[in-house]
Amino acid sequence: MVKRSKGFLSKKTKRLVRKKRVTVSAAVRRFNVGDVVVFHPQATVEGRPHLRYIDRRGIVKEVRGRNSYVVEIRDGGKTKYLIANSIHLKAG
Repeated sequence: MVKRSKGFLSKKTKRLVRKKRVTVSAAVRRFNVGDVVVFHPQATVEGRPHLRYIDRRGIVKEVRGRNSYVVEIRDGGKTKYLIANSIHLKAG
């Protein structure tokens, strides 16, 4: 019999769990409006943008809550706004 799939992202998120650990400094990292950031998703699912945006640069447009940010990126010819937790962002 064929082995059943356990979801589209299951293989990719297992790789994230093996590679990286969430640190305290990443959890308390703060950004200002206008800062350039890069998406580096961590193993936690909370506030993670889709994995197709790995290593994409964007500009912080607004702060939502304590540590979530709205980031504007260019995807092809379109402007997209992603909401991401500070754990998944790095200064860039």
